[in-house]
Amino acid sequence: MIAVTGATGQLGQLVLKHLTNTTDAGTVVALARNPDKAQLLKELGIEVREADYSKPETLTSALTGVKKLLLISSSEVGQRFAQHKNVIDAAKSAGVELIAYTSLLHADTSPLQLAEEHIQTEDYLKETNVPHTILRNGWYTENYLASIAPALANGAFIGSAQEGKISSAAREDYAEAAAVVLTSDEDQSGKVYELSGDESYTLAELCQIISEETGKTVPYVDMPEAEFAKALEGAGLPTPLAAMLADSDVGASKGGLFDDSHTISKLTGHPTKELRELVKAFI
Repeated sequence: MIAVTGATGQLGQLVLKHLTNTTDAGTVVALARNPDKAQLLKELGIEVREADYSKPETLTSALTGVKKLLLISSSEVGQRFAQHKNVIDAAKSAGVELIAYTSLLHADTSPLQLAEEHIQTEDYLKETNVPHTILRNGWYTENYLASIAPALANGAFIGSAQEGKISSAAREDYAEAAAVVLTSDEDQSGKVYELSGDESYTLAELCQIISEETGKTVPYVDMPEAEFAKALEGAGLPTPLAAMLADSDVGASKGGLFDDSHTISKLTGHPTKELRELVKAFI
């Protein structure tokens, strides 16, 4: 039995789709904070169980009978490690044989502040001696696609990544890679996968593609970190999220989002989705 946390989230739903493409839906469990939001998963024949990272009492029973668990990292920055710890403790108590955890690309050397809670979680997995696999996910291409509409409206794409190369991939690519690892017959314990897209690009190069596909000139405007964060706040983002995104862009300028290992495509057996095609589809 394979269980996936965050089952109603964007990544979780995609992982479950790929799992049910290759395995019996009856052997897959969707773990969700609010099972009422998982009706579509139930209709696919997937068992849905309540599992709230912040409510340990829901976790042990949710993991009963589970052999492999995909722990998708929490979205609540600042609370992540405590929440992850709850899940790991419950998994150990329930006798889960393998935990696959979605960490951050090159978390152990990353300049991004986001890496801190991921490293804490990776270290805790080692401390607890629970067999585990680390899926170090790079940036989601969708993170930048979401900026296309405001860039077109304002006549510029803003950021703080300078000339840093970004090796992002679509959520679909990361989800498929996770499903491959979870269904592999090979022993995955102790493995660390650095996951990223096959293409690497600067934000200026992304803007060139956006310009070509829309017929409108969209220049890339690089800003100091504080100025970029303030602009994101002005666009309506909460202060912590704006600060995190600005820091991540600066991290990209230092190589934090670059990777040329092509690990996803090696796992899935085909190239990751092309940046231009993702831009076209989003437009």
